[in-house]
Amino acid sequence: MRTSTRLLTAAVLAALSSGAFAAGPAERALGHLRANGAIAKAADGDAFIARSVNVDADGTEHVRFDRTYRGMPVIGGDFVVHSRNGQVKGTSMTLSSSGRPGLSGRISADQATITAGAEFGTDFTGVQEARKVVFARNTSPRLAYEVVFTGTKRDQTPTEMHYFVDASTGKILDRWDMVHTAKPGGGGTGGGAAAVGTGRTLIYGNVVLNSAGSGSSYNLTDTTRGSGATYDAKNYSYSTAARRAVLFTDADNTWGNNATSDRATVAADAHYGVATTWDYYKTEHGRNGIFNDGKGVKSYVHVGTNWINAAWYANAMYYGDGGSGYLPLVSLDVAGHEMSHGVNQAEANLAYSNDSGGLNEANSDIMGTMVEFYANNANDPGDYKIGEELSSSPLRYMYDPNLDGNASYDCYPAGGLGGVDPHYSSGPANHFFYLLAEGTTSLTRTCAPGDGKNATGNGSLAGIGRTAAAAIWYRAIRDYMTSSTTYPGARVATLQAATALYGAGSAQYNAVAAAWSAINVN
Repeated sequence: MRTSTRLLTAAVLAALSSGAFAAGPAERALGHLRANGAIAKAADGDAFIARSVNVDADGTEHVRFDRTYRGMPVIGGDFVVHSRNGQVKGTSMTLSSSGRPGLSGRISADQATITAGAEFGTDFTGVQEARKVVFARNTSPRLAYEVVFTGTKRDQTPTEMHYFVDASTGKILDRWDMVHTAKPGGGGTGGGAAAVGTGRTLIYGNVVLNSAGSGSSYNLTDTTRGSGATYDAKNYSYSTAARRAVLFTDADNTWGNNATSDRATVAADAHYGVATTWDYYKTEHGRNGIFNDGKGVKSYVHVGTNWINAAWYANAMYYGDGGSGYLPLVSLDVAGHEMSHGVNQAEANLAYSNDSGGLNEANSDIMGTMVEFYANNANDPGDYKIGEELSSSPLRYMYDPNLDGNASYDCYPAGGLGGVDPHYSSGPANHFFYLLAEGTTSLTRTCAPGDGKNATGNGSLAGIGRTAAAAIWYRAIRDYMTSSTTYPGARVATLQAATALYGAGSAQYNAVAAAWSAINVN
C-alpha cells in the first residue's frame, strides 16, 4: 500500500522546523519512506514525526519516528530507520502489519472512562478525558481509547496511569504509569554568573558544586550544565511542588552541613548526583544532557512528608526525605536512575508495561550503576546494588535480582513478563548486564534451561568490562529499541549495537549473545 506522502511530508517538515535536530538525516529518512513505505509497514493515512537523530562516526544515520494514523497516535507504531551512504540498512520496529482499524467503535469515550476508572479507583485528581488511538503494541492494530487518571498512591508516590480500552470490546488492552520511580510502590528563577561552591552532603562528604552568583547571593543553578537547578519543595506533594517550591539560595556558596538539620544538605547530594550523571553521559557517550539538547532539568528535594521514593515525572526529578529506616533518596545511583528514565523517554521510550517496562527499569538501574562507578567517590564505591546507601538493604541486586526477597526475576520466563511490576521484571536485564560486564563470579549464577524465575545453573561466562557493556546497552537504547521492545527484541537490539561498535562476530558480539542465553533469552 502506498505511503501517504502528503501527510508524511507535512509531519516531518513540522518536526524539522523546530530545530530540535539536524534536518539532513531526517529528510533523507523521509525520502526512504517516500520511496518504500513498506520498510515501516506504512499505510495510507499514516504520518510520521521525526523525534530524534543520531549519526555514528562511520556516517550511519539513525532517525527515530513516531507514527499517527489519520491524526490518531499509533501506540507501538514508532520505529527507527537506519541508513548509510543513501542506502537503507534496516528498520527497528515492533509493528508487524500495515493494516489499520476502522474509525468507529462500539463503545463511547464515556464508557471507556468508566471502565478505566473502575480499575484506578476513586482517589484521582482533575477531569479525565478519553482520546481515540490505534493500539498496536505487539498485536494487530485496533481502535482504542487512551484514558489518563492522575492521583497519589497511599505511600505519597504520584501516579499518572494510562489505560488503553478496546473501542469494540471494552476490554483494557494495556496500562502503565508515566511516573517512573526508584522503588515500587518550582517557584523562583535562578541563574547569574557561574560560580563554584561547596556542598556539605549527607552521603558523599564535601564536594564541589557548580552554582550561580547574582549580586551578593548564590543559587543552586548549574550554568555549566544547561542551567539545571535544585529546589526545596517545602514538603509539599509532587502535585504542587513545581509551583510552590523555592530555589535554594545562599550567601556564602556553602550548601548544607552534612546532616539533615540543614535543608540544603540533601539538595547538595541531589545537585551533585545530577551533575555527575550529566558528566557521565557526556564523557562516556557524547550525550549533552537528558534530551541531548544541552538543557538542564529541575530537581525537587523534600517532596512530601517522609516519602520513601524518588521519581522522574513531567521532565523533572522529585526526591523524598525517606523515613522508616531510609535516608533521603538522593544517592548517586538513584539520581542516575531517575535521569536515565528521561534519557529512555527521549530515545527508545520503552512503555512501562510487561517486557518493555522491565527493560525501562533495567536501563535506569544499569546507567545509574555506571554513574556510581564513574563518580569513584570513596564514600560510595561502585557496585551492582541499587540504593545500598539508603538503608540496611539495597532496593535491588543486579548480580542476583532474587535477593530482594524473591520478588524479582533472575531469569526470563517462557511467555514473557506480562503483568509483573517493572521493578521486578527488570531483574533478567540487570542480570544480563552483570554477566556481560563481569562474567560469572561468586556472586551470581546463570539460568538453567527451564528456570522461570530463580537461577539454578552453573554456566561460566567471561565478561567484557563495564565500559564496553554500557556502550553496547546505551547504543541499543539510543538506536535500536522502540517503545514495545520485548526481551527477545532487546537481544536483537544489543547484538545490532555490538555489531555497530565492535563488529559482527567480535568477542563483544559473542559475549552479548552468551549473556542473553545465560538468562534464557534465546
